[in-house]
Amino acid sequence: MKIAVVIPALEESEQIAGVIETAQAAGISGGDRGPTRAGRVEIEVVVVDGCSLDATASLARRAGARVLFAEGGRARQLEAGWRDVDADVVLFLHADTRLSGDWVGSVVDAMQNASVAGGAFRLRFDASGRGLRLLEWFVRIRVAVLALPYGDQAIFVRRSVLEAMGGLPQVPLMEDLDLVQAMKRYGRVLAIPLPVTTSARRYLDHGFGRTVFRHVVALVAWRVGWNRARVAAWYNQ
Repeated sequence: MKIAVVIPALEESEQIAGVIETAQAAGISGGDRGPTRAGRVEIEVVVVDGCSLDATASLARRAGARVLFAEGGRARQLEAGWRDVDADVVLFLHADTRLSGDWVGSVVDAMQNASVAGGAFRLRFDASGRGLRLLEWFVRIRVAVLALPYGDQAIFVRRSVLEAMGGLPQVPLMEDLDLVQAMKRYGRVLAIPLPVTTSARRYLDHGFGRTVFRHVVALVAWRVGWNRARVAAWYNQ
């Protein structure tokens, strides 16, 4: 089995090397992880840089990743990334989210079941605080009830599923939820109990309540089909 880790990045010079390191922790990019219950696993790490003005691209190369460039937002970066790799499974990893433990083994185990289209990991923040712990609990409930993980939970999917669905929806916001909904048409989306650790910087920099409110409005807007471009403009202001 070959797993490609695709990381969309923009101005992430402070985070990118550490994130790549966690993706390579089970093996060397482009190399062999060695024998597992399912045989041998090869891992490739690809960073798709959104034409950053900082040192994101050079630091990613130095850390051992292959670097591509794509403009136009995260959906376009993800699309360019998976189209450029030759892998059985593609794992989409945010540039501020770090994998942990035997994440490769978790993905391999999930993919042994032919009824599974893909999955995502359990969310954990890298900062303390009652609000963040409560949010982690809410996310677990959302995933358990709706099977609807967000992109910061490191969504992985079979390449055959991506090909069948025609790739990722090219939208300005909530492309991760569109991806998960499309995946459900081809199989189950598993919730992996192993955590990934994502940065709490959005909540710390912009305020916890304000950030949660924006996420809730964006989720409702996605559910009811509001104009995505208008929602994105409001969300990003």
